[in-house]
Amino acid sequence: MFSRKISRRSFLTTSSIFTLLLGLDWKRVAAYAARMGPKKDYPTVIIGAGLGGLCCGAYLAKQGIPVTVVEQRDRPGGYAASFDRDGGKYRFEVSLHGMYAKNNVVERILEDLGVQKELELVQLSEVYHLRSPDHQISVPQRDPEEYVRILSRHFPAEEEGIRGFVQEIVGIACEADELHQSGMCASLLFPFKYPKMFRVRNKTLAGLLNRYIRDPKLQTILASLWDFHGLPPSKLAGLYYAVAKGECLRNGTYYIKERSSDLSFALADVIKREGGQMLYETLAQKILIEKDAVKGVMLTTGKILPARAVVSNASAAHTFGSMLPKGALPKEFSRELKTFVPSLSSFIVWLGLKGELRGKIPFCGIQTVTERGPEQEYASCLRGDVEKVPLRVSLYDNMYAGYSKPGTSTLRVFCLTGYGPWRKFEKDYKAGRKEAYRKEKERWAETLISRAEKEILPGLSSMIEVREAASPLTNWRFTRNPGGAIFGYEQTLNHAYIDRKDNRTPIKGLYLASAWGVPGGGYWGVLLTGQMAFEEMMEDWGSPIPALKNRNAIIHSQKWKT
Repeated sequence: MFSRKISRRSFLTTSSIFTLLLGLDWKRVAAYAARMGPKKDYPTVIIGAGLGGLCCGAYLAKQGIPVTVVEQRDRPGGYAASFDRDGGKYRFEVSLHGMYAKNNVVERILEDLGVQKELELVQLSEVYHLRSPDHQISVPQRDPEEYVRILSRHFPAEEEGIRGFVQEIVGIACEADELHQSGMCASLLFPFKYPKMFRVRNKTLAGLLNRYIRDPKLQTILASLWDFHGLPPSKLAGLYYAVAKGECLRNGTYYIKERSSDLSFALADVIKREGGQMLYETLAQKILIEKDAVKGVMLTTGKILPARAVVSNASAAHTFGSMLPKGALPKEFSRELKTFVPSLSSFIVWLGLKGELRGKIPFCGIQTVTERGPEQEYASCLRGDVEKVPLRVSLYDNMYAGYSKPGTSTLRVFCLTGYGPWRKFEKDYKAGRKEAYRKEKERWAETLISRAEKEILPGLSSMIEVREAASPLTNWRFTRNPGGAIFGYEQTLNHAYIDRKDNRTPIKGLYLASAWGVPGGGYWGVLLTGQMAFEEMMEDWGSPIPALKNRNAIIHSQKWKT
């Protein structure tokens, strides 16, 4: 079934995949905690109150670790946030359009932290509704077999391949979840116990599709969620896509009622209840290092927060490039860091509408694709060709009754964009000179509204009462992510698993807990990153034998050599 000879790189990749997906072992955590001594001796500062930082902080606080979260904004959340317009008449969702949060790692994390019972999750009517020039397809919730039947009616000659592809990605998602629940697996047994994951470990999404599907139009439809990850099939790691889409198909997608900010506030409340601090409107300036280990964080006010550990929820570029003393990082690490590429950004238009759309137009989320295919669509995103990029429209009032105030509706139009088209405005934008930028931002907003009206919702323009928009520079202003990136680093094969920036860093006591670490972006990804960073910290503090620290030690022994 498998070759007896596995290359060194395949072995390392396999080891990293199973390490990435192993679940939290509470017995091991308890053993670490018992060896640590007084918890007050482990003060930890978390820079940034995005979901990764909040999740890690909540886990630490529940262990009795003194946690201080430093957040530049006046509330927690990062992209898991909401904002009001028109005196509170409209409350817009920043990012969430659906997440998988049942029977999986997300549910287990929320249960661990005691916030699952505080949240109301509503299942959406469909995973998403896809519109292409020749087909309209609604992806059903929690019914992969029905999805196969729907696609087969549109592409009868491809029925066998459709079934094979869907079974493959759902099987990969099942294996990933089984691995996370098991908490252990010897790396040499991984190919035999988790064969589907092993087969796709070194394949792009294009490689995975080509194994089953011949029709390019069908490939476009099956790959349509590429824009949820920011890379086209030729570049996107197949395993990452398979786990995400397979999870959607088997367990469904959900929205947090009232808004995603409820999750952020719930996690912040855990930290506060357990004795931690949330410092809002506070900006971290420097991470202080002494003898190759962190010793604290300096704020822009000059105040120093002593710390035995620092968890950065900020971008890796800002963490390593601006917050550490010069020369603190190993040279090889610094050189490799320059090869990592931030993901695409986004342009979003939020619309507050007169009139109620609920029940008058179906679907919670409508996605468009063109006949040009994802590779050309990706190129359009990079160029900022707003007339040709694929659109995603979220009809929030169809998610649950009462989403908007009576007589109104809430809608969001989303597309991906590269940073290149916006770079020319950066210098003036940061200096407060925004006239040219605002004209371009207005052009993009008008174009997306016009396209949504033409392609999805006739009469949309006449309903608009309130409008807000966000460009990559808006994303940068609120997150300081380079290029306004929304997925952290790109999820290419060379930037995933062993080659992605690990949550442990070369600086003792410094960790990442964000989309820039392992496993990456999305609500699932950043929550898992927070959990992984927590366990790694407990391991570093409480492992009895240094050589046993880090289940991924074989990988780290090959990296970050000075």
